[in-house]
Amino acid sequence: MERRMEHLRPAEIEAAMSACPTLLQPIGTVEWHGLHNITGLDALKAQALCIRAAERAGCLAAPPVFGGIGGLDEPHTFVMDPDDGYDSRVVRGWYETLCREAHRQGFRAMVLLTGHYGAGQQILVRETAVRMSRLLHMPVLGTPEYFLALDEGYTGDHAAFFETSLMMELDPDSVRLDRLAELKEGESHQGVGGRDPKKYATRADGARLAEAIVGRLAGLAQAMPTWDDATLARFIAAEQALVDRQMSLAGETGQAWAAWRNIPRGAFAAYPQLLTEGRFEEIVALVQEL
Repeated sequence: MERRMEHLRPAEIEAAMSACPTLLQPIGTVEWHGLHNITGLDALKAQALCIRAAERAGCLAAPPVFGGIGGLDEPHTFVMDPDDGYDSRVVRGWYETLCREAHRQGFRAMVLLTGHYGAGQQILVRETAVRMSRLLHMPVLGTPEYFLALDEGYTGDHAAFFETSLMMELDPDSVRLDRLAELKEGESHQGVGGRDPKKYATRADGARLAEAIVGRLAGLAQAMPTWDDATLARFIAAEQALVDRQMSLAGETGQAWAAWRNIPRGAFAAYPQLLTEGRFEEIVALVQEL
């Protein structure tokens, strides 16, 4: 069955909501992703993951949002809010309105899945989700997709091995590795941050990462609408602890990425399993490892 909400008629939407009243909201932006990837990668990556999860869970995927905080100083990049802080003039209200509208329409849970993940964007999405979970009395998870596959070694990059491998699985026609030159020692591709995609990216790795993310998304989509008040409160406390730690470390150090310093070493690798298993108190303890 079609799971993209914008492609459905009223009766089909109502049937899906009766089966699983969770809305998966993909978020990204228009941004340079190397000579080999399309500029809409972030949003379209998140959308493809949401659609696969919606097909598995029986819920709905919303149209993607092309707008976030920051972006590379490269061509063909639209910056909706500058990446010079943790507030927003544009996208915070946009995301909040999407949550309010989902609640008004009768959804009982929501996931804001951002495929665009500068530090400010990640903090804003999670903090917004925590606040809206309280205000709407409805679980809203706000997370970058790679946080759902940290235990697979996926720690995020920009247009490099991870993102390119995912797109080779999710939208293979969008990737043109032949557009990249062979690198010499010490060189890097323009606007690419991470392991050389021309040398390392594979569809098999993309499939492995996509399966981990989709499985967690689908499980959460089915579970979140069933949470009682006590479970919702525990979830909010865990997500609040995470975003508080991210913001506090940024403030203490003056470095936006301070809360991510230990993630490449596996410090937060247990998060996706703890989240999907509802072991929220263990997440609260885990944030001290950041």
